[in-house]
Amino acid sequence: MKTVSTLADLRAETQVLRQGGTIALVPTMGALHEGHLALVRAARAACDHVAVSIFVNPTQFGPNEDLERYPRQLAEDSAMLEAEGAALLWAPDLAEMYPPGFSAKVSVSGVSEDFCGASRPGHFDGVATVVLKLFNQVQPDMAFFGEKDFQQLAVIRTMARDLDLVRPHADAIIGVPIVREADGLALSSRNRYLSPAQREAAAVLPLAMQEAIARIEDGQNVTRTLAALEDEILGGGFDSIDYAELADACTLQRLDELGVAPARLLVAARIGGTRLIDNMAVVKG
Repeated sequence: MKTVSTLADLRAETQVLRQGGTIALVPTMGALHEGHLALVRAARAACDHVAVSIFVNPTQFGPNEDLERYPRQLAEDSAMLEAEGAALLWAPDLAEMYPPGFSAKVSVSGVSEDFCGASRPGHFDGVATVVLKLFNQVQPDMAFFGEKDFQQLAVIRTMARDLDLVRPHADAIIGVPIVREADGLALSSRNRYLSPAQREAAAVLPLAMQEAIARIEDGQNVTRTLAALEDEILGGGFDSIDYAELADACTLQRLDELGVAPARLLVAARIGGTRLIDNMAVVKG
């Protein structure tokens, strides 16, 4: 596996890889875990070569968020990626990604404005901007993202569609199912912030979501079910809830009843100083 940190070296390496087949990109902020490795494996199954980016993107963090304490472990991440067969690691520094005078911003309205977009103003502008830069830098045939950040996936697909991207095309932006711990908690780099007691309490989140989904799919009232879901999460040890909503899986419009279109239960909740997000499919029986 080659590791590069300048655009010149990246372009030279991707040119060589492209001569030998297709390239998949897996964008990450590092602190890799099994969820990220699942993306690499899915990418390897679909393309000839896998490029992984590691860049902790400051523009998607708010002023009171965890940019400074976000875990950085490039050597460990590199070893994991090499073991998984990645061909290229793109690890630019801040000045390489945002050189002096950088002023552009990508904003994807509509799908970005609710949920995490409402509670984290500017977050998805930062995500869309850095991902578009990564797409332009690597020019992958396909790109792979985890479904845990379901709204992020929707934003990126919308951006690719609206801006007529070719590498990758919107249809070549692939969502990979959430990887979970044995107790159901979605894998996240932020799980390491939890104390042992908080980590134990956090397991209530996926369990409560599964119970709420069962009620909704059984035809019970969505509004009352979501209220009961919030009570169960807070009663299980969480401190606050940013949102717990049923939404259309494509448009992310909020739903007050389950229709025939695919839907998603989306939740963001805080325990201690850590904000956890999760989502699950909801299907009309």
